[in-house]
Amino acid sequence: MLSVLVVTFPFFALVLCGYLATRGGVLPQSAIGGLNTFVLYFALPCMLYRFGASTPIAQLLDPAVAGVYLLCALLMVGGAIALTRRGAIGWNDAAFGALVAAFPNTGFMGVPLLVALLGAQSAGPVILTMAVDMVITTSLCIALSRLDGAGAHGVAVALRNALRGMATNPMPWSIVLGGVASALQWHLPQPVDKTLAMLAGAASPVALFTIGAVLARSQMNQHEYVPPRQYVPLALAKLVMHPLLVWCVGQGAIALGAPIAPFTLTVLVLLAALPSASNVALLVERFGAHGGRVARIILVSTALAFLSFSAAVALLVP
Repeated sequence: MLSVLVVTFPFFALVLCGYLATRGGVLPQSAIGGLNTFVLYFALPCMLYRFGASTPIAQLLDPAVAGVYLLCALLMVGGAIALTRRGAIGWNDAAFGALVAAFPNTGFMGVPLLVALLGAQSAGPVILTMAVDMVITTSLCIALSRLDGAGAHGVAVALRNALRGMATNPMPWSIVLGGVASALQWHLPQPVDKTLAMLAGAASPVALFTIGAVLARSQMNQHEYVPPRQYVPLALAKLVMHPLLVWCVGQGAIALGAPIAPFTLTVLVLLAALPSASNVALLVERFGAHGGRVARIILVSTALAFLSFSAAVALLVP
C-alpha cells in the first residue's frame, strides 16, 4: 500500500494545493477561468494527441472495451436516476446527478495518473473511455435533463447544443487527430512536436491544481444547505459501485469470449474508481441544474478517492 501511495499521493496533493490556494485567497477566483482555459484548450489536447498518436489504432477503436464501458455507464446513469427520482428531485437535477456518478475525472486526473501507475500502454483504453463519456454518456444525460416538461423539441434542442459543444471542444478533436496520426504512422516536425511535448508536460500538474481550485470556488460560492442524503450516496456509488460494476461486467464479457485482456480490464476498473469529473459542474451551470448538489458530489468523491482509489490500486495492481 505504501508503494501505491508514493504514486497517488502527489496527484491528490496537487488537488489539495489548488483547493487551499483558493480558499486562502492566494489564487483569486477570477484567475481560475484562465487556468481552465489553459488546461482545456492547450495542455490537455496536446497530451491527448501525443498519447493517441503513439497508441496503436486498434486500441483506440476496440469495440469490446467500448461496449463494456458504455454498458456500465448506462447502468450507472439508469441506477442513479432511479435512486434520485424517488424523491422530489426533477429530471434536470436527476440527470446531472447521474452524469456526475457515471463520468470519472478521466481527462484532468485519469490520463496522467494511470499512465504513471501502469505505463503508456494504459493510454489507449483511457482515451477510448473518455470519448465514450464525452460523446454518448454526456449527450444522453443532457437529453434526459430536458424531460421536465420540455417535450421532444426541448430534448432535440438540448442534443443539438450538446453536439455543438462537442464540436467546439478541442479534446475530442485532439483524440481524433491522434488516432489519424497513429493509423497513418505520421510524425510531426520535430520543433512542433517539442512544443506540443512542453504543453503536454504541463497538463498533469496544472489540471490537478485546477481541480482543487474549482472545488474550492464551488464550495465558497454555494451557501444553500444541501442534505447529505442528496449527494453522499451518489459520491459513494461513483467510488464503489462503478468500479465493481465494470469489474463484474468485464469478467462476464471475458467469460463469453470478448477479447479483453486482464490488463485492459484493470485499466477500466481503475478508471471507474476515479472521482467524478469536475467539468460536469460547467454543464450544470449551462443547463440550470442544482450546482451546489453536483459540486458536493464532486468534492466528496475527490476527497474520499485518495483512500478508495489507492485501495483499488493496491488490490488490482501486482
